[in-house]
Amino acid sequence: KTFAFKDSRVTDSTADKSSYDNPLITEQTHAAIAAQLETRGLRQVDRNPDVYVSTRRVVRTEYTVSGSPYWNGNPYWWGGLGYAFGWSYDPYYTGWGPSHGARWSTIDVRTIGTLVVDVEDAATGELMWRGLAERHVHEHASPEHRSKRVNKEVHKMFEKFPR
Repeated sequence: KTFAFKDSRVTDSTADKSSYDNPLITEQTHAAIAAQLETRGLRQVDRNPDVYVSTRRVVRTEYTVSGSPYWNGNPYWWGGLGYAFGWSYDPYYTGWGPSHGARWSTIDVRTIGTLVVDVEDAATGELMWRGLAERHVHEHASPEHRSKRVNKEVHKMFEKFPR
């Protein structure tokens, strides 16, 4: 019937840090979680709760490498073979045939944040429920945008919370 927030355990200190992982975001996250729990009939208390809620954020950097589907801009590239039939700009050009060209590639760097919410029995310490939410973190987002994202993230997570 009642809940309180508990300090989360210290996680891996080598994880990437982000401006998204700060006390203001933690406060907004706790407020969003409290609102979700209160709509489900639980009441927040300072002492002797029935359940403890702890949160933690893990922030990591993800790299995605992608390349061009064509060689030398030739749409007749045979996927995966490394050949393209067409005009070759090779100094040893021998006519119409395989053209070996350079591909372009890009690297997309994204910061991914994972929110973990644990609800445990205050008397036994037994984990009763765990919620996970993973999102692309926008490092330079406005505080209003971050607040909306936190509320949306927590709301979606608690759709799976037992009634």
